[in-house]
Amino acid sequence: MLAQAFTVYPAIDVLQGRVVRLAEGRREDVTVEGGDPVAAAARFAAAGASWLHLVDLDGAFSGRPDLELVRRVGDVGLPVQVGGGYRTVEAAGAALAAGAARVLVGTAALDDGFLAAVAELGERVAVAIDARDGEVTVDGWTRGGGVSPAALARRCADAGILRLLVTATRRDGTLTGPDLTLVAGILPAGLPVIAAGGVATLDDLRALRDLGCEGAVAGSALWLGRFDLAEAVSLER
Repeated sequence: MLAQAFTVYPAIDVLQGRVVRLAEGRREDVTVEGGDPVAAAARFAAAGASWLHLVDLDGAFSGRPDLELVRRVGDVGLPVQVGGGYRTVEAAGAALAAGAARVLVGTAALDDGFLAAVAELGERVAVAIDARDGEVTVDGWTRGGGVSPAALARRCADAGILRLLVTATRRDGTLTGPDLTLVAGILPAGLPVIAAGGVATLDDLRALRDLGCEGAVAGSALWLGRFDLAEAVSLER
């Protein structure tokens, strides 16, 4: 059997026009100040990234994503998966029209009608399952959505969604390691999974790869120099 492809997605999280990292997604708890998002995208491209993971934090909190940000980062020339406030099919389509290669939808995925509609975008959409304490979180991770991550994954598969981004929100930005139990509970839904939250070492990336993930997001570990992107990319296969 051929080994599954694995992709490392360097994270560019943007708040008020600047790259940041937030501890557990809390707007008031900035752990990294990373400067201009376009400059960051260009650095990651030069270091060998094949994709970028762009999160519009202002859009996530307000529900009004910044399409100009998508355009500017997309102009670097790498495919970009973008999330943060995309809660309607129209908003998802607008992100794609602005240059995103893939749009991440989260909160709205709790609605089965929305899931069926957005599934029509095929490979250009992924559902973001943001999990905390066994429950999916919504509205910029500010409240619980009343459904388990595994249950939402099954609903996504039934609706025809083709890919999931699974984030352990309590580990995001903390460098405490990925939640392998969370990911393992979602993989049986049968969809490709990109894992996020807690990655601190190259061994964490290897563990997610070997568990069966299609990819992993690397954020704080890259920004704080725990490893460099060239080392991470070397784990792709």
